[in-house]
Amino acid sequence: MDTKKILIADDNQNIRDALTYLLEDEGYELLLAKDGAETLRKVRDLRPDILFLDIMMPEINGYDVCRTIKADPLLKDTYVIMLTAKGQVAEQERGKEVGANEYIVKPFSPMEILAKVKSIFRN
Repeated sequence: MDTKKILIADDNQNIRDALTYLLEDEGYELLLAKDGAETLRKVRDLRPDILFLDIMMPEINGYDVCRTIKADPLLKDTYVIMLTAKGQVAEQERGKEVGANEYIVKPFSPMEILAKVKSIFRN
């Protein structure tokens, strides 16, 4: 069975560390990116199963990263979870418009993240 890959794309080191700590014991291969350009490179090269994607990142914002991934026939099946401090309904709608599969608002519950990942991999 292939190891499932999760890319955590966030410019905040604390968020990357927290998600890594939460998910590393579950046996997933964790990949990290700290800006939008690095995120796109890693999605193209490493093909993660799930992408946790911050919206406000340097170089290319999360909306544009998501739009680019979902427009690419080879990458469109990447499961994108927007992870952001922007909890307004308008922001969530914009996330859906660019193709995000889920939208989780910071601060998030670690148990919610773990349950979400396990649920995605079960389906």
